[in-house]
Amino acid sequence: MNAQTQSLTLTGPAGPIEALLDLPEPDLFETPHGTAVIAHPHPQFGGTMTNKVVQTVARACVQCGWRAVRFNFRGVGASGGHYDEGRGEVDDMLAVVEQSAPADQPVLLAGFSFGGYVAARAIATLHAQRSIARAVLVGTATSRFDVPPVPPELHPQTLVVHGEQDDTVALSSVMDWARPQSLPVTVVPGGEHFFHGQLPLLRALVARHARI
Repeated sequence: MNAQTQSLTLTGPAGPIEALLDLPEPDLFETPHGTAVIAHPHPQFGGTMTNKVVQTVARACVQCGWRAVRFNFRGVGASGGHYDEGRGEVDDMLAVVEQSAPADQPVLLAGFSFGGYVAARAIATLHAQRSIARAVLVGTATSRFDVPPVPPELHPQTLVVHGEQDDTVALSSVMDWARPQSLPVTVVPGGEHFFHGQLPLLRALVARHARI
């Protein structure tokens, strides 16, 4: 992504986890605000940590002074193991958080599509254990997985973004998930699942939310 990108190999419950660490410019941020951990789309449909939406979220976090960690779920790229229908993938994300985001520093959890589902489950697990500074859920796969609600105390720190014309996960499905929680959803007019032509807008939305 930039000259500050580093390759990592972390330890996961199913084997090694391949990851990339993007660092903010040291001239702009002497010390990063904290660590953003970002989960990618469905492994069985080509999802990887280099997905354009995932990279866009990482860029937005980095420009706001966060360290950004993108990682490949089990069975993707050089990560060990096999697809586990979301169960093991949550464990993968929790392992990445444990190893890359110190508990005494702010953490931002984010995910796109299937990764949004995984991030939501990771948030539900970690909420009782540590403070979560920000959450970003983009194109969350609410129509395909049982996405847990966001803890009410985290609503002010949570950004949910969805494309108006998403034909992979219908906007109505996300609204049905968000409505009982009274959780706001930011709708990108004309946007589809991968935000083609609208990634700069997505980056601006995430950056505005990620600033601390």
